[in-house]
This record gives sequence, structure tokens and C-alpha cells, in this order.
Amino acid sequence: MAIIPDPLQIAASRDALIALDPSLARAHAQTPAFDWRWRTGGFEGLFHMIVDQQVSVASAAAIWARVVQGLEGEVTPEKVLATPIETLRSFGLSIQKATYGHEIARAHVEGRIDFDHLESLSDEEAVARLVAIKGVGKWTAETFLMFCEGRLDVFPAGDIALQEAMRWADRSGDRPREKEAYARSEMWKPHRSVAAHLLWGWYGAVKRGEVVLDDHPSDPASAARETTESKTE
Repeated sequence: MAIIPDPLQIAASRDALIALDPSLARAHAQTPAFDWRWRTGGFEGLFHMIVDQQVSVASAAAIWARVVQGLEGEVTPEKVLATPIETLRSFGLSIQKATYGHEIARAHVEGRIDFDHLESLSDEEAVARLVAIKGVGKWTAETFLMFCEGRLDVFPAGDIALQEAMRWADRSGDRPREKEAYARSEMWKPHRSVAAHLLWGWYGAVKRGEVVLDDHPSDPASAARETTESKTE
């Protein structure tokens, strides 16, 4: 069963991160205390994450409500697998997402992944099991482990917002690519999940205009990529 870090644990991790990497001090100073981004776990949690991708928050909430209602509140691998693709589509899912729902459910039913005991696997093993399922990319697997299982040392380095916040923290002119971001996050072990939450919080505050970055180098190419790139898992 997932145990979500409490505010005191998060605060302690933030302090540890600043000691490990002083370049995070500005993000820390400009980002208020935050709660863990907790989501329902297991099969339902992963399917929900797939449904939410690449649509607005409002649309995702409406579609998921229709999915839950259409499945009579029983969002289980067996129920989803027994529901035809066309029926799932009638709830508002694209054919791709409906198919992915079947793929995830089939992986559980066939024993290729066990959502009831996923927490017994290491982070690396769990990511490998998840990405072996059609429709589940690395970013999805990593954020699932972080949000739905409360894992403390996961860093989804392919996340564009995290990459941009890392650029600001390092006062760099170039946004790191995924491989570079993974390497950069190594020094934050074993607090990388809190580092991700911190950078997301800072990024959001800047984008909402609550924090102004006066001295970060401009990166027109990075800004262009930020508006055109999207997750296509």
C-alpha cells in the first residue's frame, strides 16, 4: 500500500536537496510548501493517467466520469477487458486510448504485471514492467510510480516543464534533453521525486506570473519546442 510523504518529510527532503545542490536554492525560496501529487493507484490509476493525456483538465475529468459511470463504478482489469473497444469509445475515449485500456488490462490478467504487488519491485524493475505494455511510455511509468505509489526517488526526465525549470536553475541558455536531465538529477538521489515536485511548483509559479525570473538567459529555440512538443506515448 502506498505511503504518501507528509509535509514534514517533504520539507526535510527540500532542505536535503539544497544541501546537495545549491543551484536549487532559488527554486526552493520561490516555491511555497506543497503537498504530494497523490492519485489513485493500481490498474485504475494507470488507466486514468492514460485517459487524461493530451486533453484539457476539464475534458479529462468529464471523460473519466463517463468511463466510471459506463463501467458501473468497476474500473478493474477484468471489467475493462470484458468491455468492447467500441463501448469504451462511446464513453468518450479515442480508439487509441480504448485500445491501451485493453492492453493494460490484458497485461494484468495474463500476469505480465501485477498491480496488487507492484510495490515489491524496484523502481527500475517497475518501470521496465510498465513500459513493456503497449501504450505506456517511460514518462507515464515514472509519473505513475511517483503519484500513484508515492515513490521518493523517481525523476521523469523527459518532462518538458522539468527540463525548462532545470535550465532556469542552472541559468543556462539551453534546455537539457532527456539524457542530460537524467544525468543532472543523479546528484539529487534519494530525493528526486521531491526535486520534481519542487521544479514543477516553481515552473507553474513562473508561468502564472507569480514569480519573475529577471536573470535567466533567453532560449528562443527552447520556447518554440515547449509550444510544439507533446507527449505521444
